[in-house]
Amino acid sequence: MKRFYGLRPAHSRPMNPAAGENWIFSTQFHLMQIRATQAQLPTSATRLAAREMPTTRPVMRQRWAGLLFLHWPVDPALIQARLPHGLFVDTFEGQAWLGAVPFFMEKVRPVMLPPVPWLSWFHELNLRTYVHDAQGRPGVWFFSLDCNQPIAVEIAKRFFHLPYQHASMKSDRQGNQIHYSSRRKTADAANAEFRYEEATHTMPAAEGSLEWFLVERYLLFSSNRQGDLWIGKVHHAPYRISEAVCPLWSTEPLRLEGFEIPTTAPPSMLVAEPVEVTIYPLVKTWYAPSGNVSQRHSSPA
Repeated sequence: MKRFYGLRPAHSRPMNPAAGENWIFSTQFHLMQIRATQAQLPTSATRLAAREMPTTRPVMRQRWAGLLFLHWPVDPALIQARLPHGLFVDTFEGQAWLGAVPFFMEKVRPVMLPPVPWLSWFHELNLRTYVHDAQGRPGVWFFSLDCNQPIAVEIAKRFFHLPYQHASMKSDRQGNQIHYSSRRKTADAANAEFRYEEATHTMPAAEGSLEWFLVERYLLFSSNRQGDLWIGKVHHAPYRISEAVCPLWSTEPLRLEGFEIPTTAPPSMLVAEPVEVTIYPLVKTWYAPSGNVSQRHSSPA
């Protein structure tokens, strides 16, 4: 039996068999399974193909540094229930995964323009899971992206349909030690703190491994209020990773998005060397029926 570390939406409660709730949940999950069987599953070939540089023109360039990947396994049914139509939970050996990723965005700028000191460097903390579409293209689905650059937040929400949130964030570096702190600018938010060492003695993830499944992602999906589904592409060299030395981590990003707080340390803790990243424009891949308003979209835009 797969163990999912007790992760479930925080607002959920035990089923009431007398009220038929077990039957309702099992029926909903059965319908999800039917939908999933109608979609192609990602293969090693499609995962490798996602690495290839697109032939279209890029729109942005940036550098990602100080990357920490913390992951917990989660029941696939819980993830599938929160995805928009057209997306399916991507699993590794039957488990879905939920990741908290703090890092630094550097030299962010449109193509052909130089970075601007007060605009192009900022912090980001995202909560993500892994999905694929009906064509079997594997990618990332974001539940939230906290950021301390207000202009970047508004641009990403409007033009990339991503669930960016305004946050107060700071960091302190002592040698190879990073102390990273974030607090979303909402009334119910608490401080999220991480203390970890930068990546050393790194290597690419082994093809087919859990680490490869978690970090080798070059597509992102997003959805607007109408329920339209978009796909975007990023390109960078494969991550060089190592196990993280991380004595302090936070589950606050999970709590803010309605997931139960895990009772165990993340079973996967990784750090990665910085990468130079090229961003390509979004493409609409699925149109919602006229008049439809998605209840599970990731973005307020």
